[in-house]
Amino acid sequence: MLRRNKKIAMGYKDESYPPVPTKTTLFFRRCFIYQLWRFFVLNLKIMRIVVGGHS
Repeated sequence: MLRRNKKIAMGYKDESYPPVPTKTTLFFRRCFIYQLWRFFVLNLKIMRIVVGGHS
């Protein structure tokens, strides 16, 4: 027996999910020293822009 004109719910494809982070990526996300370093680098970049705009 054939079912025609019947809508069937399909599961999500693998392409619709985000990529899984690598072990290196997870390490840097969790590393406090690296996060502290990136925090200061970002703040220095912002301060350069702010100070440059006020001169």
